[in-house]
Amino acid sequence: MSVTLTENAAKRVQTFLAKRGGVGLRLAVKTSGCSGMAYALEFADCADKDDLCFESHGVTLLIDPKSLPYVKGTELDFVREGLNEGFKFNNPNVKNECGCGESFNV
Repeated sequence: MSVTLTENAAKRVQTFLAKRGGVGLRLAVKTSGCSGMAYALEFADCADKDDLCFESHGVTLLIDPKSLPYVKGTELDFVREGLNEGFKFNNPNVKNECGCGESFNV
């Protein structure tokens, strides 16, 4: 099972990659927050030897093997809500999220 981007998210990532360069978007999970885990997103200049690579709408997603069980099946979207905009994770593995939405557990 892979990780995907919506068309909106892919367009947003492609815009950033065109300006700064890089091979894709790195998605990881780190221990953090009141619920235990948080997403970490960053632009990748190169792939690490252990990275798992997924392609979605022309964007390469790089995920380390330890993070994959927590994000498999996730769809990354880019949404605008009022004056706010940002990436939204639609993760089918999440059982609970903290009240502020910054962390989750599976």
